[in-house]
Amino acid sequence: MGIPPGSDDVVVGLVGVYDAEGTLLGEVAYWVGARLGRAHCALCDVTHGMFTERADWRAARDTLPAPFATYHLDDMPAEVRECAGGLAPVVLARATGGMRLQLGPSELDACRGSPTRLVELLHRTVDHLGLAWPTVP
Repeated sequence: MGIPPGSDDVVVGLVGVYDAEGTLLGEVAYWVGARLGRAHCALCDVTHGMFTERADWRAARDTLPAPFATYHLDDMPAEVRECAGGLAPVVLARATGGMRLQLGPSELDACRGSPTRLVELLHRTVDHLGLAWPTVP
């Protein structure tokens, strides 16, 4: 992948942070809480169905020009935790100039569970933040 001419800050990856714990107990607690209306994670709504990752999410994710990794509240690396600043769910852009917040909880809520909307929003916000996607030579 090449860097577009004149671009200093290229997205090399995206990082999603779920508003849920990744342990078995955390996953079960979230699942039950979501069914009872006591827990909500807009990123979970986009990426997962009742029990597993959604096929339409995988297809949409695979169209992104940079890889998309996910973490839970209890398993994110320190740099992700620091950039998220206590917010969740979020999507962070890992760029050549450093990591930055790309989407917060309200923007993810606006996707209303749609992988297509999330991908469209990621494209718009990359431009808005003055970032660039990597290009294939």
